[in-house]
Amino acid sequence: MPELDRGTKVYAAILGALVLGLIFLALYEPPQVSRLNDRLEADAQVGSFPYAFRVLRISNGVAVMSTPRSSAVPVARVLDKIFPGVGNSAPNSPLFQEMQAKLADTQKRAKAIVMEDPEVKRVQWELDRDWLMQHGINPLDTP
Repeated sequence: MPELDRGTKVYAAILGALVLGLIFLALYEPPQVSRLNDRLEADAQVGSFPYAFRVLRISNGVAVMSTPRSSAVPVARVLDKIFPGVGNSAPNSPLFQEMQAKLADTQKRAKAIVMEDPEVKRVQWELDRDWLMQHGINPLDTP
């Protein structure tokens, strides 16, 4: 393999440092966010739920948390991905109602855990578009 000239070596070093910096920024989770996510995972109800509620960021006392649910996405589609087969049930069926309540109760529990942190004044929910897309739901295509 031929020896690289000095300019190429400098360019490669700068490019490598830039890539490492971008990887670090993409994977970095502030300590407070990490601590809250650890508490969510450690909770029996929230940690065992098929969807992982997470704190995404905290800014000025507002914890932004992920949710698979919004008015833009039909609940039956979300429930079917969390509890396979439930989406085929009638919305007024006992099973559908039970699973919808389980989702709501778990989301409320996740919020309560985060609100226990004295630095968090409120929670704001953000639709987890990545999770929806990974599960075949395009939030932009829903009726």
